[in-house]
Amino acid sequence: MTPLICTNALIDETLAILKVAGSRGSEGIALWLARRSDDDTVQVVEVLEPLHRAAVDFFHIPPEGMSALMKHLRKTRTKLVAQVHSHPANAFHSQADDEWAIARHEGALSFVIPYFARSTNSSTFLDQAALFRLSAQDQWLEVQRAQFSQHVVIP
Repeated sequence: MTPLICTNALIDETLAILKVAGSRGSEGIALWLARRSDDDTVQVVEVLEPLHRAAVDFFHIPPEGMSALMKHLRKTRTKLVAQVHSHPANAFHSQADDEWAIARHEGALSFVIPYFARSTNSSTFLDQAALFRLSAQDQWLEVQRAQFSQHVVIP
């Protein structure tokens, strides 16, 4: 398994999206788009806020949002590797998160940031996030904090 490499600047961009949504009292959603490098690393190169609906306890990307995302992925030659979304309180993967997750391929990552990311910054991101990985059986399994470095690296 090759960990994703994501810069502090892209984490800051992700958190800005989540905080704006949180200021409206709703979950936020940001997608990490990546490319595989010549040295076989997977580098997050873009943060995208998809067209979506959200409330305090869910987010949903409608068909037109999915179409726009697929078009963008083809145009930029990137792939969706992770979703990052916020919760109003504790970070966990809810039933709604399981059902409406946008990243649906084996090995996809889903980060959940608590408290609408109000007190999260790039240096506390991994300390505050809950991380989940989609299994071959299409189940979101929680990644233990001690194993985060196997899935994501922040240089």
